[in-house]
Amino acid sequence: MEQYQQLVETVLENANYRPNRTDSDTLSTFSQFHKIDLSKGFPLLTTKDMSGYRWNSLIHELLWYFSGEHHIQNLKEHTKIWNAWADEDDNLETAYGRFWRRYPVPDESKHLDGEAWADEETNWVNEEDGELTIDQIQYVIDTLNDDNPDRSPNSRRLVITPWHPANAEVSGLPPCHAMLVLNVQDGKLNAHLTQRSGDIALGIPFNIACYALITQIIAEQTGFKLGEFAHTIVDAHIYCGKGERGEWYSENIEELKQKVRDCEKPEEFLEVKEWIEENAPSEDEDEEGHDHVPGLLEQLSREPRQRPAMEIADKDLDELKYEDFKLKGYNPHEGLSFSVAE
Repeated sequence: MEQYQQLVETVLENANYRPNRTDSDTLSTFSQFHKIDLSKGFPLLTTKDMSGYRWNSLIHELLWYFSGEHHIQNLKEHTKIWNAWADEDDNLETAYGRFWRRYPVPDESKHLDGEAWADEETNWVNEEDGELTIDQIQYVIDTLNDDNPDRSPNSRRLVITPWHPANAEVSGLPPCHAMLVLNVQDGKLNAHLTQRSGDIALGIPFNIACYALITQIIAEQTGFKLGEFAHTIVDAHIYCGKGERGEWYSENIEELKQKVRDCEKPEEFLEVKEWIEENAPSEDEDEEGHDHVPGLLEQLSREPRQRPAMEIADKDLDELKYEDFKLKGYNPHEGLSFSVAE
């Protein structure tokens, strides 16, 4: 997918060396944007293989979001993607689906004069353990289906967010993909994702595919054609390793950026990869894969292949299961291995 290749190249050409909360350093940039036409195929990367357990993880994570669960008791049976951030009882400080499907409404006693809040008479509000929550996903679907007496499918208020400031202040990992806004133009459903932080090598390919799927599911639930997926990543970064390996980039960042800018053909990115492998300190055995730069340079050397097609069973949102998602015509390059920075 050309848009992802361009994103990787842009970050490498403009990166700043930046330590962060993990012990893996980053090459970071501010505010990257790209747009993908979803009518031209499903945007699953072909410059590396994302089938098998990666695809399994993606679909089960998406279904977990839709479930509204605040724990990983069911999710961990299929993927370890959230294990590092759950407590000993499998609960998460932040769970996307919990806020998507059960965003808390302040108790009436906490309302300030003049404020307006949904109550138990509102269609999308439910009572849970004596407290009110609102289902943002159902609100969007009903509005797009013209089942909202106060809004139409032309609404500019089709917003889904897992960001809760009081939760984010204390959470070990507050939501990275913080706001999804849907918008109908010319009979097509478009989506814009604002992401506060994006791991270019590991997270972003999953985020693109996941939110393209969400857009397609909602489009099929509401009868709209697929439009575009737009994506803003505020802190767009590439992990570059730990200890001496990461520090090497701080001393060689300008040379790396120039070498990437000088690449005119895809195969020339392999020469930059070779330069790093010959000159950067080796990663320790237990730190291998935390430098994502060489793997991304290998991806840049590969030509993107035709996008696959995505078929989803005609079911209500809460009835969808793993086997209801069929990926057709996926022909990727071989897989690459990247380690997660926790």
